[in-house]
Amino acid sequence: MNYLFIHQNFPAQYLHLARHFAGKPGNNVRFVTQPNENQLQGVDKIVYQVETASTAAGHAITQDLDQAARTGAAVADTCQRLKDEGFRPDIVIGHAGWGETLFVKDVFPQTPLLAYFEFFYRSQGVDVDFDPEFRSIFNDPRRLRMRNATNFLAHDAADWGHTPTKWQHSLYPAEMRQRISVLHEGVDTDRVRPDPKAKITLVRDNLVLTRDDEVITYVARNLEPYRGFHIFMRALPQILKRRPRAHAVIVGGDGVSYGAPPPPGSSFREVMLRELGAELDLSRVHFLGLIPYGLYLNVLQISSVHIYLTYPFVLSWSFVEAMASGCLIIGSKTTPVLEALENGVNGLAVDFFSTKALADLVSEALDRRNRMQPLRDAARRTAIAKFDLKRRQLPRWKKLIDDLLNDRRPRIGKN
Repeated sequence: MNYLFIHQNFPAQYLHLARHFAGKPGNNVRFVTQPNENQLQGVDKIVYQVETASTAAGHAITQDLDQAARTGAAVADTCQRLKDEGFRPDIVIGHAGWGETLFVKDVFPQTPLLAYFEFFYRSQGVDVDFDPEFRSIFNDPRRLRMRNATNFLAHDAADWGHTPTKWQHSLYPAEMRQRISVLHEGVDTDRVRPDPKAKITLVRDNLVLTRDDEVITYVARNLEPYRGFHIFMRALPQILKRRPRAHAVIVGGDGVSYGAPPPPGSSFREVMLRELGAELDLSRVHFLGLIPYGLYLNVLQISSVHIYLTYPFVLSWSFVEAMASGCLIIGSKTTPVLEALENGVNGLAVDFFSTKALADLVSEALDRRNRMQPLRDAARRTAIAKFDLKRRQLPRWKKLIDDLLNDRRPRIGKN
């Protein structure tokens, strides 16, 4: 079979799916994306370039839609070149959020298009108005409405859609939900698992940490308010004061994935370090930056307490991987987290904004460390039951694709 994947950040959410199909004899897997250095064995990566829209052209609230149209046109041109070279996909699977799938059906009208609908924007009740400290870049509801125009157009241009969680599914209007399945990309729980022998070596600090140490972990792609970095950092002085043997291991870059940027020439890490100053014992705070995947798993495997905070927004892969690693998770009482985390059963929940409650809960969890194992075990069971790649999610993906190939209506279903 011929598979065509489309995602600007190759391979992103399609890592497992593209790898699986590329590993099957007789399959031809192509992946259209924007420039990056990533490679995947057996997958032919095709790079496209997109023209950046001029901010001087058009109304300010249409800039996102204009950029989506330019992105979609660039992808369509790339697809046309593939078609001219003789490539005919049996199915196209791609992310709809940036406009990449808008015009694919104009090139391959007979090919089923399965589009990823990640987030339907709302000006109230979700992420935009959640944190009064940080003004959203989408604080103008008119701009959000125009940004959702891409969602509507992409939905019209797709045969079917998929989204990872029930909460994300619920954000879409009812008429759109009828053609979007809830289907998470899955986690390889055979690889992402507890390891009592795991350790990390911090060369700069001449320090080796294992599960025998008190290790408080925090992970995000980038250290920013959307993932509660400011709340975690403000709780950290209290935590370290109460726990004189504890170390905080923090994974994440200094860029911005979501929301407004920090002051020019700075990062949210630097902003928080300036704010906290001498309150923070930096000898026990270790910023690892962006690290290799294997080391990242070791960080989760040695974790005594793992902190996961997020606005009401897309649930991070790292949250599910922390569950699969058997972490004791303290997660924010926000809707995407509570879809998977049950307080007192497979983790602990805390008010997103309360640094005191977070510090109290971390200290209590470390005091009762030996009695936390049932929560760790339950977290791993949850990851296996709801997100296991090989035994649960891949069969569902293959069933969804098979339904589309055979002109059957897929089930909307649960994750």
